[in-house]
Amino acid sequence: MTTSPGALLVATMDTKGQEAQFIADCLIRRGIKVCILDAGIRGESPFPVTVNREVVALDGGMALSEVRAIGHEGKALAVMCAGAVRQAQALHQRGEFQGIIGLGGSMGTTLGTAVMRSFGVGVPKVMISTMASRDTRAFVGTKDILMLHSVCDLVGLNRITRKILQNGAKALAGMLHGNFEAAPISGKPLIFLSTLGTTETCAQLLRSDLEKAGNEVVVFHTVGSGGKAMEEMLDHEKVDAIIDLSLHELADHMFGGDYDAGPDRGTAALRNAIPALLIPGNIDFLVTGPLETARRQFPDRAFHVHNAAITVVRTSRTEMQALAERIIEICHLSQGPMEILVPTGGLSAFGTKTGPLHDPEGDAAFCDRLLARRPPEARIEMLPFEINDPKFANAVRRRFQEIAGAGLVAGDS
Repeated sequence: MTTSPGALLVATMDTKGQEAQFIADCLIRRGIKVCILDAGIRGESPFPVTVNREVVALDGGMALSEVRAIGHEGKALAVMCAGAVRQAQALHQRGEFQGIIGLGGSMGTTLGTAVMRSFGVGVPKVMISTMASRDTRAFVGTKDILMLHSVCDLVGLNRITRKILQNGAKALAGMLHGNFEAAPISGKPLIFLSTLGTTETCAQLLRSDLEKAGNEVVVFHTVGSGGKAMEEMLDHEKVDAIIDLSLHELADHMFGGDYDAGPDRGTAALRNAIPALLIPGNIDFLVTGPLETARRQFPDRAFHVHNAAITVVRTSRTEMQALAERIIEICHLSQGPMEILVPTGGLSAFGTKTGPLHDPEGDAAFCDRLLARRPPEARIEMLPFEINDPKFANAVRRRFQEIAGAGLVAGDS
């Protein structure tokens, strides 16, 4: 194990060698050891590296000459990404570095963030990229990657690139010096809670009660990446229980909304026997883009313009029935205590009597199908409250005490 912080610098040194060496020098001046991983393909590195491209290619499954002969830049890059991830993991296991920095355009960003995404939350990650002003979800995924926009192309050192590259190096150095001595992990029970803005009142009440009872609460915003990250952590972290208050991502995955967390959303807690309270919050709408996009994608639907970039449309009754079927499918995976609570007065702030997407017949279609299809062992409780009613939060707290343990929740407020 090193006695001072170390950084892994991931780059294609044939095209970004000068710029990468500038970053390395900035880090070294700040007391950071630097390992350079070169995953370039065509040229050669003008500077010495820790891991050369020949080794990276072999760890990706091919000789470098074979990679060069592929004739398709995307396929060649995929091989180098695979090898870079394996080399980075081996270096990290030997304690050679504690944080990662990369730089590049679309190819370099794909490479650098592929390595970064293979590491857990908390490992410092800085990506200096020409792509950082765009939609970065494909690069960031579910990990805590700091994307720093390069503003101009990262070609050569000039008064602009020097400022940007130096700031990226300073950011990583600051995180490494601040993080080098790991913070102690709380011994409190760990509770996961999902929500969106349209269930935030309920989420705040629940979080307050859980924290008063001495729990550590992690809240996930179910915008696609949030739910996906939560599912991944449920597979790898020691989570004591979950209140899945916002199952909205199921709807967007099934029916083409923007907040899609993938096909496995809602399954990890049940597969891992983690006590779970499932609440179909926010399934009464789909999220799409600007109003023109919503009207084109979902014609003849009730809609609500949330802001200039986001429009929500009411989930149809057929879709609500299909969602009930999917939730029942998920229930069959359960290996531990689990219950479903349904606030029949409104599944979101938009779906209440005063909300813009109120459709009691649609909600009833969901409830009827859920009850008709439930397996005998599944406990489902219908409660005559809106989801943000404090009475519903009280009911959730009581049921959560029963399935997760009385010590995890404070008494009635």
